[in-house]
Amino acid sequence: MPDGHIHIIAFNIPYPANYGGVIDIFYKLKALHKAGVKIHLHCYQYDRPESAELNKYCESVDYYPRKTGITAQFSRKPYIVESRQSADLLKDLIDDGYPILFEGLHSCFYINHYALQGRLLIYRECNIEHDYYYNLYKSERKIVRKTFFLIESLKLQLYEKHLRYSNKMMVLSQTDRDYLAKKFPDKDIVYLPGFHGNTEVKSLEGKGEYVLYHGNLSVSENALAAEYLVKEVFNDITVPLKIAGLNPSESLKKLIARSQNVELIPNPSQAEMEALIANAQINVLVTFQATGLKLKLLNTLYNGRWMLVNSKMLAGTGLESLCEIADEPALMKQKLISLFNTEFDQSQLLARAEILQKRFSDDVNAKKLIEEIWGK
Repeated sequence: MPDGHIHIIAFNIPYPANYGGVIDIFYKLKALHKAGVKIHLHCYQYDRPESAELNKYCESVDYYPRKTGITAQFSRKPYIVESRQSADLLKDLIDDGYPILFEGLHSCFYINHYALQGRLLIYRECNIEHDYYYNLYKSERKIVRKTFFLIESLKLQLYEKHLRYSNKMMVLSQTDRDYLAKKFPDKDIVYLPGFHGNTEVKSLEGKGEYVLYHGNLSVSENALAAEYLVKEVFNDITVPLKIAGLNPSESLKKLIARSQNVELIPNPSQAEMEALIANAQINVLVTFQATGLKLKLLNTLYNGRWMLVNSKMLAGTGLESLCEIADEPALMKQKLISLFNTEFDQSQLLARAEILQKRFSDDVNAKKLIEEIWGK
């Protein structure tokens, strides 16, 4: 590792690390810092305050205002890209020759800028963004937001071609690697699982008394998954379900209130969420799109008991042996009832530890990232 300096452009301030994309960034910072890398972090700021916590892991931390508003929405570029531009950022990047890691398509406004030619430019894929936004379009009910998601999906699909200016791509799942390899056959595309902060498997042995579904409930995909569980899976079984997450809608609150065996826990603290995951008998996770790696899946495998998921949640992860899988409500009900009466024992815990610590350790993957950038 020559001088070990790197620029990392984050689409948001990655602390607190309480949702998918920023979880990956924050724990990547910690792991790289631990390995001796000198990080120059650049954050777009719009809904979070500056964080002193980030100074512990970075040589420098700079903040740039995100240019939200109607003007950015009328650009040819996707709104998530157009609203993240800053002349100050570009100036900071061209002051030296360090590698640059672009976190997500969101942060790629300058990836094709002539002033960065000849630099090592690394794209960190979070999602196949146009697929992600198209699925948001399909699950959204409000017409204005639905229209925005569809237009954004089309813009993202067109903008994806700019990734050809990167030298290397780091993807979260094998499924996404296969997609990008077809689009960019001449690019070096590396599978690098998400960073998550867990250092050991802490799943409790024994039995819990409820099933848990958790997620950011203000995201339409997660709200749709919660509704699916209430209406299609827990509608005629007595197994108790707790649904926990941020900012549930009024319609979801009313739906849950009508169900006798479903309880809503809105806006739990981090400590509450950790306790809910650890003490559940079963953590059930459902998604309707198969891009990226759902970091809540990894976190729950490290900290929860039985995992029941649909196959899209596992796409490209290689974690099938650690989860029970059901894609139809009838089979999901059957497995819920069976797992609810089955103790989680040490053999399950050891099987998880063997796979997770070998393939998903933050330290192991930080070393892999360092080798990809600076060589062995």
